Amino acid sequence: MIYPKFIKPGDTIGVCAPSNGITRKEKVNALNLAIKKFEDLGYSVLETKYVRCNEDYASTDAKTRACELASLYQNDEVKAIILATGGEFLLEMLPYFDFSLVLENVKWLQGYSDPTGLLFTITTNYDIATIYGHNFAGFGMDVWHKSITCNYQILEGKNVKQNSFPMYEKECGENITGTEGYHLDTPVCWRNLNGEEKVQVSGRMIGGCIDILTELFGTRFDKTKEFLEKYKEDGFIWYFDNCELSCEDLVRTLWKFKDNGWFRYTNAVIFGRSATFASNFGMSIYDAVKRVLSSLSIPIIMDADFGHVPPRMTIINGAYATIISENGKGSIDFLLK
Repeated sequence: MIYPKFIKPGDTIGVCAPSNGITRKEKVNALNLAIKKFEDLGYSVLETKYVRCNEDYASTDAKTRACELASLYQNDEVKAIILATGGEFLLEMLPYFDFSLVLENVKWLQGYSDPTGLLFTITTNYDIATIYGHNFAGFGMDVWHKSITCNYQILEGKNVKQNSFPMYEKECGENITGTEGYHLDTPVCWRNLNGEEKVQVSGRMIGGCIDILTELFGTRFDKTKEFLEKYKEDGFIWYFDNCELSCEDLVRTLWKFKDNGWFRYTNAVIFGRSATFASNFGMSIYDAVKRVLSSLSIPIIMDADFGHVPPRMTIINGAYATIISENGKGSIDFLLK
């Protein structure tokens, strides 16, 4: 596994928008503050042309989005790239992006949600670790939550053991400026789905937003099984962030993954807090997951601190991790081997 060089003050961080651009006033405020936060820490920020644009439900056309990302990879001054925000149609730009650039110019790439299309592809196709963490605008918070501080420390190369947070944001509070902190209203409670008192498991972490993974499945960018064979001696921890899939969609998607061998060599599966609980039949997300994965006879952890429902832990795709889940709390510790 190739791990890019970590960032340090004096470096330049590139920001581009291969999915949506940022145009809403509150999110522009967050973007501006995020830039200031990094500049105050000693970094320069290089923002590509279409970060603050939206055209036809994305920042710009797919080919231009690919070119903007390529420009950041080709720029020797840029030491890491953090994608501006999520969206819906990042996959459109994949055919136009020259992936040879990621091997010629190895650097951290970070984002979450729709950016899964790039992160998962780069890690599984090219053995380069990527970061499933905050999009750049997420750093635009007046006072950084601990989860954002941990993300920044990981980007700087600090070996941070991340522990579950006390509270999470179940109901989105009103944001006036866009730079307010999270509206933490509900106690965090990790759930061991098979009823284990304690789960402690290790393996290489791989996954992302399951809404995007199901679309990558079977395309020319899907080299998942080759990746699994390469690192099978380590075993895997699959992590999934569900944004919009209904419980029925989740059943069908997990069945597809299982039937195609994606869960070979898997030591555990961990789900972040789901952003939706939609079901036509009154099915719970726990029922949906157990329906498909119980036959694997491996630990399944639910409601962990990552994904669309903040606060979120930072996950290093491709890194070896140890996860502990006990008494409703948990931790993730990475080993870069």
